[in-house]
Amino acid sequence: MTASGTHAGPHAGNGDDLDVEEALALVREPRADRTGRAGHAAARPAGHPEHPRAHGHEGATPWPRAREIAAHATRTAKRRPDVTVALGDALWLVLAAPLDALSDLPSFDTSAMDGWAVAGPGPWRIRDGGVLAGHAPPEPLTDGEAVRIATGARVPTGVTAVLRSEHGRTGPQDRLHPTGEMSHGQDIRPRGQECRRGDQLLPTGTLITPAVLGLAAAAGYDTVTAVPRPRAEVLVLGDELLTEGLPHDGLIRDALGPMLAPWLRALGAEVIAVRRLGDDAKALRRAITSSRADLIVTTGGTAAGPVDHVHPTLDRIGAELLVDGVAVRPGHPMLLARTKAEQHLVGLPGNPLAAVSGLMTLAEPLLRALAAHPAPEPYRTPLREGVQGHPHDTRLVPVVLRGERAVPLHYSGPAMLRGIAAADALAVVPPGGAPQGAGMELLELPWATAGIGVCFT
Repeated sequence: MTASGTHAGPHAGNGDDLDVEEALALVREPRADRTGRAGHAAARPAGHPEHPRAHGHEGATPWPRAREIAAHATRTAKRRPDVTVALGDALWLVLAAPLDALSDLPSFDTSAMDGWAVAGPGPWRIRDGGVLAGHAPPEPLTDGEAVRIATGARVPTGVTAVLRSEHGRTGPQDRLHPTGEMSHGQDIRPRGQECRRGDQLLPTGTLITPAVLGLAAAAGYDTVTAVPRPRAEVLVLGDELLTEGLPHDGLIRDALGPMLAPWLRALGAEVIAVRRLGDDAKALRRAITSSRADLIVTTGGTAAGPVDHVHPTLDRIGAELLVDGVAVRPGHPMLLARTKAEQHLVGLPGNPLAAVSGLMTLAEPLLRALAAHPAPEPYRTPLREGVQGHPHDTRLVPVVLRGERAVPLHYSGPAMLRGIAAADALAVVPPGGAPQGAGMELLELPWATAGIGVCFT
């Protein structure tokens, strides 16, 4: 794992600066292609227009194309079998079969209000007792009779309407009088009003939201058939990482181990393991080749330092590199590889915000495809202030949403988390930057609401 970059001041990371890991990735010797040919750009002088530094990482995939590749990477893979899931475990899965009504809904005529069930024209004689929800079927009413009824209770046979409590008054001899006009069937929910047995309520591919769970339960379901959650495994690399206590003696706290597992869960994955391997090439190879995950996520080691083992390991196991570097800041040296026919690996840079960039660029669209989640509709929001851009690469900048505007946050250097911890989204800033008022595409964070009230601007 390469060392983190050093930036001074709250505005660090807003320019064309490189952290150590990105710099190593930029000068990494071009890898031979499958015919044995290798590029020669690394041998060109630094001032040459085709030198890697002239336009960023040589061969780096444009950011939009990298997202597209990740979203389509699993199309040829055989999907895991659908699963039967209890309603309590199905939230945010996707229906793998239509949700058809198992009965009429409602399954009997019910009262929509508290009041009186009445038969025929009034005034009505009030019968003793009352009708409550969940109780045995009530006795039929005859014309001229009324009985107290609760919301959701089964309407007795012979009832022509429900008179709301506030629309009736009682008079002498237990007579009930309406205080306004009434209509036949008023405030009665008839059987099958919402659906009839066998009606399709929702199609295959519907995201199971809390409302969908409610509808499924109302329609009589205990379980649903769903696309399984993709399995993810996190491999944390780096000998310099501490799991507790304060940084000391050149050691730093591991920020990615605690962050990535819940982030992947928020993206719909089932995280089966988080393993800390250090800078051990043999351990990395064993971990990758033995993993049962659909997606392996590694942290650090994607550049060309002396202990950056990800590329050599992928070479040794015959993995297919689909994305090898992305023209984005932060996060240049991210990668996407197919390690097996039905398994992929996303290599994240070791710096925290650069790793977030890789997660949202490559892991998010891949997991979305594995889980059959619908792609979110892209949308743009104007910037409250201008954002400096990179000359050639896309920038992902943490922002908070304030009213109709996106407010860029400081503390957005590759090694920083202070900005993203307060953010609602990442703004996709094109090469060259964006002026105040420009509409920016936003990548919403999976837990974003309306900001947490912290704004480092």
